[in-house]
Formats: sequence, structure tokens, C-alpha cells
Amino acid sequence: MAGGVRHSGYSILMQLKHLGVLTSGGDAPGMNAAIRAVVRTANYEGIKTSVVYRGYQGLIDGDIAEVGPRAVANIIQRGGTMLRTARCDAFLTPEGRATAAARLREHEVDALVVIGGDGSLQGAGLLQQEQGIRVIGLPGTIDNDVYGTDVTIGFNTAMNVAVDAIDRLRDTAASHDRIFLVEVMGRNSGHIALNVGVAVGAEAILIPEQRPSVDQVAEALVAAAERGKQSSIVVVAEGAFEGGSMELQRQIEDIAHQEVRTSILGHMQRGGTPTTRDRVLASRLGFVAVHRLKEGASNVMIGVDRRGSSLVPLQELGRRHKDIDWKLLEIARVLAT
Repeated sequence: MAGGVRHSGYSILMQLKHLGVLTSGGDAPGMNAAIRAVVRTANYEGIKTSVVYRGYQGLIDGDIAEVGPRAVANIIQRGGTMLRTARCDAFLTPEGRATAAARLREHEVDALVVIGGDGSLQGAGLLQQEQGIRVIGLPGTIDNDVYGTDVTIGFNTAMNVAVDAIDRLRDTAASHDRIFLVEVMGRNSGHIALNVGVAVGAEAILIPEQRPSVDQVAEALVAAAERGKQSSIVVVAEGAFEGGSMELQRQIEDIAHQEVRTSILGHMQRGGTPTTRDRVLASRLGFVAVHRLKEGASNVMIGVDRRGSSLVPLQELGRRHKDIDWKLLEIARVLAT
């Protein structure tokens, strides 16, 4: 198969003349910095670059345009993605992926960089396996739930947005002696809730990976009040309670007999100016992706760990799960006393 991958993550070395880049799935702050890095690194290396608008849907529709380095000027500070993103049911089928590959060949694109979350990167892997299109993925999601990388593009910004909002809510909670439930994103993953909860000194943190009963949460809040705490913050991942945060509020009020307010931060965590850390991370990953493709790498994601960048086979993303930091959860419990 063209673009076949050896166990090292490298394919038979072939000349890279034309590179494509797209963003897929939910937008994440820092995606624009990654796009910029890919386009400008490719230009520096003498490689033509085309961008794909609206993710896999745009790829199937042929919404592809060749760009130069000036096309990505003044985007590094912008949130979201200049390429936009869209859901694409057609790409979930082999026929849709065949159409996507045909569009790339029509534009003489040799390889594709996909910036997105777990599902988007697994889709990129299928595009290579079935159609021989060389692909490299960059982990871009605020949820930080992609296996094989310590951190994903957008995670740091999302945490900072949530921390800033909760710090403001803490002032109101203290002024009115109230309990505040703050719902953050994380339908299947508690990475945001856990890290934000520790950062804001939350009295309780609810995550999908460990769902305490309402009684346990209420008892913890009552115990906090008995220790002299006049207000409390509970950080709730959106997938941590089956009935949602508003139902959790009602049940806690019934059990704890305390006034509770709920604030759902929602999609504001995805938007806004990316932090320095996300800009640097995205720039580094985009730079590395182009060089790894030039060296022959394919069918891999560029991840980061303590040693620097790493190559993770895209097939591993569907087989392996990224766990939360359970030690951090223990730290949160101790520091909330």
C-alpha cells in the first residue's frame, strides 16, 4: 500500500512536495498557531501547502486552497480555527474516505496534517490504512483525553478560562455564604475538572471516572460548613452526574439544606485568546509534524512527554485510554479539608 508504515512509524522515504492541513472536531485555542506553524515550516522547507476548510466535510467537498506564509499572518493570537470545522457523517464510511482521498489526489497533495481530537485522529488513520494517504495527527482538544501525549492543544487555555471564571464566582459565593456548583466541559473525561478544581481550591470535584453519590457530596459540604467554611465551590465535569448539574443542585439542597447556585461555563472554555503555553505547544507540534513527514513518518500522532516530542501510532488511539491523574485527586481531597 502506498504510504505504508513500518513499526518505527516511518514509511518508505518519498519526496514531500505538497502538504495539506485541516482542523477537525471541536475547536480548541491554539489550533491557529498549529496551522501557522505547519504552513510556514513547509514553506521554509520548499514544500507547497494547501489548507482544507471545514474539516473532513470540506475535504470531501473539495474545499481546498493552496496558500503561502502570508495567508497565516496574524492568526497566532486568535482562538478557534481559521479553517473552521464541521461534523461529517460521510467520512465515517469507507466510501466517504475514498472520496476524500480522491480530492487530495486531484490537488496533488502528498500528505495530510490533521489537527483534532481522538475521533478525528482515528479517522486520519483510516484514511491512510484504506487509501494510502500519508497522514500525521496533532492532538487538538480542550479535553486533554488523547492517549500518548501529556497535554493537548487547547487544554491549558480552557483551564485558565475556567479558573478565572471560578475565581470570580468565589467572591460572590463568599459574599452570600453560598455553595456554587460550577460545570466545566468533560462529557467523558475529568481532566479539566480535576486540574481546575485543585487550582481553585474546590471543596469537591466530580468527574466521570469516579462518581460519588449525591449523599457523599452533600455530606462533604455539610462537613465543610461545620469546619467553619461559609461558602463552597464544587467543580463538576459535565458528564459526572447523570441528571446534570441542575438536578444535582436540587438534590444537594434537599439533603444539605443549604442554598446552592449553579453556573455552567459551557463553550466559553473553547473560545478566546490561547495562552502562551498553548501557542508554544501548537507551534512546536506543527514544526515537528512537517519535519517528521519529510523524514518519512506517517500514520502517527505527534505527542509530547517529559522527553520532548514523541510518535504515537494512530491505531493506538482507539485501543488505549488516557487516565486521569489519580494522585491529583487524592491531593484535592486532602487540601479541601
